[in-house]
Amino acid sequence: MPYVVTEACIRCKYMDCVEVCPVDCFYEGENILVISPDECIDCGVCEPECPAAAIVSDTDSQAEKWLEMNREYAAKWPNITRKKAPPADADAWKDTPDKFAKYFSEKPGE
Repeated sequence: MPYVVTEACIRCKYMDCVEVCPVDCFYEGENILVISPDECIDCGVCEPECPAAAIVSDTDSQAEKWLEMNREYAAKWPNITRKKAPPADADAWKDTPDKFAKYFSEKPGE
């Protein structure tokens, strides 16, 4: 029962979750993080750390549509194990709804 990252992370990418993950299952895209559902141990420590409330358990009703997206991009993007600074405008994007269609980038993080 893994946790997944939802579109609420897009353009926020706070990375507080990365610091607490005991198994380093986060992967970095250009403007979002994802969790490898095959590596996540379902400990849940990342969920309360996310200021954007972008992390949910796969038992959450909204998780189903994000599970495969997280799996796909975790296989393509670089693993991230240390917190980096969030984008300068992260707080401005925090409560923006429906970000995936307009702002999701398939590019890997740097």
